[in-house]
Amino acid sequence: MERILILGVSAGVGKSTFARQLGERLQLEVCHLDRLFWLPGWVQAPMEDFAQKQLDFMNEHQRWIMEGNYTGTYEPRRD
Repeated sequence: MERILILGVSAGVGKSTFARQLGERLQLEVCHLDRLFWLPGWVQAPMEDFAQKQLDFMNEHQRWIMEGNYTGTYEPRRD
């Protein structure tokens, strides 16, 4: 099983680009946490929904790359 977390200290440092390129190279599904967190119109998703979407992704894919910080939901991704 392969699981890779890509973390960074700020926006614009290349996490998404690196995740996408690495995913292509290793043939792993990539989850961009910003896409789960931000709803249309730049509205924040409720934390429970955001956390559940991450769990759903992890349950659907045995091998994955997940990029983004969001320390409030870090623990399930770490395990």
